[in-house]
Amino acid sequence: MADLFRTILNLVAVLAIPLMIAAFLAWGYAKKVRVYEVFVEGAKDGFNTAVRIIPYLVAMLFAIGVFRASGAMDVLTSALSPLTNLIGMPSEALPMALMRPLSGSGSLGIMTELMKTHGPDSFIGILASTMYGSSETTFYVLAVYFGSVGVKNTRHAVAAGLIADAAGMLGAVIICRILFGM
Repeated sequence: MADLFRTILNLVAVLAIPLMIAAFLAWGYAKKVRVYEVFVEGAKDGFNTAVRIIPYLVAMLFAIGVFRASGAMDVLTSALSPLTNLIGMPSEALPMALMRPLSGSGSLGIMTELMKTHGPDSFIGILASTMYGSSETTFYVLAVYFGSVGVKNTRHAVAAGLIADAAGMLGAVIICRILFGM
């Protein structure tokens, strides 16, 4: 069962992006859209957006630096470790799960430390990699994208993003337990 599941996941991983690109190009061609010109215009707009979001990005990175340097990450990890033990998640992976909604580079740094300490083929290494790919940098996305267009009231975006991140983390634990049974 696990081998079949792994084979299907590998097939989907190999084909997903090329098929999506081909589908977008075919759809544009069918709708008589000048795909290359539209792509270039979008790239120009992307550059302008990048310039507008720099202040929000700097503020977010500063807040993350303060959070990590203050020791708040260690306190939060200690408080939540009994919960992670219930779901079968190693406590070593908890900082990764907590940092991922805040910062991609911060969580990448934690994942790299986990890989160096436990090895990339260890359960913790595989779990951290799966968590990284199964979740989003929610607060970063909200700060940068909502800030760049001037959205002040995010309504339910924070709650929805954090619920999706929690589902991604829980899904990563379940999938890794099924596939790697460690």
